[in-house]
Amino acid sequence: MTTFTALTTLPGPAPAEALAAAIEDLTPEPTGVGVFEIEDGSGLWEVGAYFEAAPDETALAVLAAAYGARPFAISELPEVDWVAKVRRELVPVEAGRFFVYGSHDADKVPDGRVALLIEAAMAFGTGHHGTTLGCLRALDRLMNDGFEAEKVADIGCGTAVLAMAAAKVWGRRVHASDIDPVAVEVAAANAALNGVGDLVETIEAAGFDHPALQAAAPFDLVFANILKGPLIDLAPAIAAATRPGGFVILSGLLIEQADEVIGVYLENGFNLVNREDIVDWSSLTLQR
Repeated sequence: MTTFTALTTLPGPAPAEALAAAIEDLTPEPTGVGVFEIEDGSGLWEVGAYFEAAPDETALAVLAAAYGARPFAISELPEVDWVAKVRRELVPVEAGRFFVYGSHDADKVPDGRVALLIEAAMAFGTGHHGTTLGCLRALDRLMNDGFEAEKVADIGCGTAVLAMAAAKVWGRRVHASDIDPVAVEVAAANAALNGVGDLVETIEAAGFDHPALQAAAPFDLVFANILKGPLIDLAPAIAAATRPGGFVILSGLLIEQADEVIGVYLENGFNLVNREDIVDWSSLTLQR
């Protein structure tokens, strides 16, 4: 079955949400509508809609004009088995001692590596994205320097690949939280699949706003692989939740955003230990 997409951008979250709501009332109806902030400092938001039948281009043009958006870019996508495609194209990822793979590559896990099984259907957090890869490399570097953590938090855990990595190498409880309830369910399932279900405590929470996180603090290591805005907003809370001498590993940052985030964390009592840029993304290791 062919799918049609219609994409546009406009400034500000409120107009974007209003436009998305208006698209829901179109005929033919969209099968899904999404609103996303474009994390490039432009202040623009993307509105995208998916249709099973060709959308009404005139109606979309009228909506774009009414809400101050750019003209919609409409595309026709052929039917694709995306999971099968991803499985073919995503090869295992090596990040120091860590080896991230899908079940279709289970026969490729080398001896002596910390194996992390993440299915290809879970696109973000498979290890292929520069942010996840950078965080795993940062953890590997800390371990090579002799660092060992007793208390670990993974804020915005997604698939929980970072939480599982810490749980596997140290055999201790890790708190993994996400604001998205679906991500929390995925994280719990992944932890069980990787044999660390009893070590990774999955929590639905915004930042550290949960009794379990507050009771466990201060942490020796905090992962936060999210986005620039939340990282800046959470800086005081992350500082308060990290013990003196403890480390934070931050990512979800475009290279051009890293200096601003570093500055905010320096103001909150951290020192920069390492920065690694992978393609367009930066990963930061800081010590309190």
